[in-house]
Amino acid sequence: YLDCVLREVFRFVPPNFGILRTLTVDDRLPSTGAELRKGDLVFIAIHNLGRDRRYWLGPVDPDQFYPERFLVEDNDINNNKAASIPFGGGHRQCIGQDLARLKVKAICARLMQRVTFGDGGPEVNSGEYAGDGGDAIIPKRMGVTITFDSDDDT
Repeated sequence: YLDCVLREVFRFVPPNFGILRTLTVDDRLPSTGAELRKGDLVFIAIHNLGRDRRYWLGPVDPDQFYPERFLVEDNDINNNKAASIPFGGGHRQCIGQDLARLKVKAICARLMQRVTFGDGGPEVNSGEYAGDGGDAIIPKRMGVTITFDSDDDT
């Protein structure tokens, strides 16, 4: 289940907001008819892909945090693998993504052994993002309560 939670975290708030790719061939956008030329830079908004209802067809709104969406691997119902690329994709994907996932998983597992987290409430967890985060997506406000479960040294 921890894997599902982490996949949902990376879908919901990816480590970066997007990636740039250089077109290798001329193309046209089917929805608008806009002409794209070889050599043009295209920005892929990873954050938007993770919330797009065309790719996330499961039983829960893609704007809701719902790790259980990853318990089912049926891509026709659940999601589109191309819409879940928090570290990029293809031969230009982040070379450190496996290490990042492993470290985040280890940290989360250790924290869950020692502390209990509580929601700070809707007034502090509004879902808004700060505009000056550079390449990172930074929550505008975020509140959480932390209770240490034990005082032992394990």
